[in-house]
Amino acid sequence: MLEETEARRRLIEATPLGTVSEVPLAEALGAASAAMLRAVIPVPAFDNCQMDGYAVRSAEAIAGGVLRLVGEQPAGLDLGTVVEPGTAIRVFTGAPLPRGADAVVMQEDVDASAAEIRLRETSEADEFVRRRGADLCEGQLVLREGDRLTPGRLALLASQGWDRVLIRPAPCTAVVTTGDELVDPGPGVRLLPGQIFNSNRAMLRAGLQAFGVASVQTFHAPDDPVRLRATLEEALHSADFCLVAGGVSVGEKDYVKAVLDDLGVSGGFWKVRVKPGKPFFFGTLEGKVIFGLPGNPVSSWVTFLLFVLSALQRYSGLNPDPGVPGLTPVRIRVEDEIRNQGDRPHYVRGTWNPLTGTFRMVGLQQSHALYGLSRADCLVRVGAEESLEAGAETTGYLMGPI
Repeated sequence: MLEETEARRRLIEATPLGTVSEVPLAEALGAASAAMLRAVIPVPAFDNCQMDGYAVRSAEAIAGGVLRLVGEQPAGLDLGTVVEPGTAIRVFTGAPLPRGADAVVMQEDVDASAAEIRLRETSEADEFVRRRGADLCEGQLVLREGDRLTPGRLALLASQGWDRVLIRPAPCTAVVTTGDELVDPGPGVRLLPGQIFNSNRAMLRAGLQAFGVASVQTFHAPDDPVRLRATLEEALHSADFCLVAGGVSVGEKDYVKAVLDDLGVSGGFWKVRVKPGKPFFFGTLEGKVIFGLPGNPVSSWVTFLLFVLSALQRYSGLNPDPGVPGLTPVRIRVEDEIRNQGDRPHYVRGTWNPLTGTFRMVGLQQSHALYGLSRADCLVRVGAEESLEAGAETTGYLMGPI
């Protein structure tokens, strides 16, 4: 049975990088840059005015002084205005700085008429002036390969005149749920004794979409090895990643691992020292990546976050760290004591209050307990035979997208 860090290391190493694709900026949010980029245009691209006011020569901008108004330069095309000695030009935020000027006096700091301004304050050189290249120089590194494309980074690319970017799109993914007991929810559907509605399909499909996977197909297979094999072959034919929920443990009706072995899936592992989610399976087949997730929904979701997400990040070029889950870490303080008397690390579910930094467990901490999972937004790892006293500080992991 593998430790979780070793399990992540192995699956990250075995997961291939996705194929590079060029997409519009509007479709790149959250993806990773697949290339290193350097600036071709300085930012700002020209000296410009930081405030609405008056462009002046700082040597003449003395409190009580009077300067003659000789023109106006709005934001937009450079009109070629010039500030001669003894003059000022009306300017607006973002306007090109008129030649001869080296400062801008805010409009609030002058008494103005149609012909002149009287300065209330003394100005200094470069006051309220944005100099060319002060933010970004030509040739400066803009993006590293593997950098996540945030709104700010997309804005920076647009500032360079680029409307497209190279990324590694998320993989086409199949979700296969298994089990004779599962029934699809829907209007008028009634459960027979012993049946339950299929919640894993909705959960895993939504989780994949929330973390940037646009193409998700779903399948279901009963507890029959022949039909399971046919379903898995169909799913693997059309997908780069395949998530199989249920049937990966050691029960008489758990056929998934045996069928995957028979299909030739190799290079992976089975069972990870973690709770919930011990019977997690990973393997590859002809460049495709297969995950076997436990059937209990909490176990399925926690292993998705702890392991599948790291493989998704690797495929997309985001360079995950095998030592930690691919989730946003936050510093938390536990409200109540949390005890783990088991021999595996336990990821407990709860709510994190960003205002106070406190974490509180919510609902039953059992692998079937969907209500508690539905209220939780944070995971906290409690080591084997470890206790966190009330008030203890540790790291939590937000369960939503990074």
